[in-house]
Amino acid sequence: MALTGIQILKMLPKKNCGECSIPTCLAFAMKVAAGQVEIDECPYVSDEAKATISEASAPPIRTIKLGAKDNSFVSGGETCMYRHDKRFENQTGIAVLVTTEMSDADVDGRIERFNKFEYERVGVIMRADLIAVKDSKNDEASFVALTKRVLEGSARAAIILMSDSAANMEAAAKICGDRVPLLYGATLDNADDMAKLGSSFKAPVGVKASNLDNCVEIAEKLSAAGLKDMVIDTGARTLRAAFEDNVVARRSAVKAKFKPLGFPTITFPCEITDDPMLEAMVASVLIAKYAGIIVLGDLQGDLIFPLFLERMNIFTDPQRPMVVTEDIYPLTGPDENSPVVITCNFSLTYFIVSGEIEGSKVPTWLLIKDTEGLSVLTAWAAGKFGADLIAQFVKKGGIEDKVKHRDIIIPGYLASLKGELEEELPDWNIIIGPREAGHLPVFLKEWKPSN
Repeated sequence: MALTGIQILKMLPKKNCGECSIPTCLAFAMKVAAGQVEIDECPYVSDEAKATISEASAPPIRTIKLGAKDNSFVSGGETCMYRHDKRFENQTGIAVLVTTEMSDADVDGRIERFNKFEYERVGVIMRADLIAVKDSKNDEASFVALTKRVLEGSARAAIILMSDSAANMEAAAKICGDRVPLLYGATLDNADDMAKLGSSFKAPVGVKASNLDNCVEIAEKLSAAGLKDMVIDTGARTLRAAFEDNVVARRSAVKAKFKPLGFPTITFPCEITDDPMLEAMVASVLIAKYAGIIVLGDLQGDLIFPLFLERMNIFTDPQRPMVVTEDIYPLTGPDENSPVVITCNFSLTYFIVSGEIEGSKVPTWLLIKDTEGLSVLTAWAAGKFGADLIAQFVKKGGIEDKVKHRDIIIPGYLASLKGELEEELPDWNIIIGPREAGHLPVFLKEWKPSN
């Protein structure tokens, strides 16, 4: 059961030192209880208290970390069944599979595509996260060589090592250095050896089960051996079975607090079908329904991009607007004679407007006013994008020092503010711009300074 802020406070040193960047221990305890900060942020809390608080405040789905400290992949940490209840915490990891049976060209191609397919959307970088290295030959030398090839081929990839042999796994894990891998392949037969490896390398272990009951048995055996960090594979290799197992595992952990299933799941669309299109469709279902990691056979731009978009949409916090920082953004090298455009700081608005301006090739000063992430009309209706606030931003933002003219282009939907803005900004000429961002390029190309 989660501890309250007062219960946590009793275990803290009560120094009120502020070294955790929070002024008082009471405020810190409340934030720990709310899951907003980690207990490790306190430099003086005892190891015993830290263990007690961490265990009590741990989410139903345990958080696991892979990769290097400064470039890690995080999975788990989930606390709810449905996104609208709160939010989903850590997005599904997308992995590509390479095996020791593949040719060098096939391996290099997958690594190249892993590094290449990276997209930016509304300020968010979308890309794959992991490379799964499979010991298909059960041969230590080839497994180690392939692992080394992957490590050298991609500096940012988190690594999944897949082998039934503890000896082969150990040899490959040794060369991973500070890039903590997932050691996938724990069964009832090798659970003790895998648990030792997990403890030795401080790495999560992947449960390789034949069904849900078998998954519980293996997880309990690993836990009894002292292993805390796991990723579970129920062995499902059909879409229906994988879907059902993921739902059962999440419900058991979140609703019933059943710890043997309280770990991120790893699923293998690449083993469910050989058809790339069908594989992507399977992956889309499993991203939506609780998969912690999905492993694909290969990456294709036309198939991976929709999965990135789906994942981004599902794992965007519905309670937190996507915003950009209030500032003056110089687009395509503006000077003192360039037009000045103002809009809100809703991310989608910013990236659509900036994209149209950059596409027009017209050097422009884009003023982004903080509207707390609300769109233009919503912000205006809420009183966060009124004439007085816009005028205050224009006067204090520094744009007057950047341009010789005094023209400012406002969104067409704010045409009713023209009169008020002229009163607030008597030295400025208020120009009503187009309602739709798509009309900006023509508008900017025809604009001429009025003074």
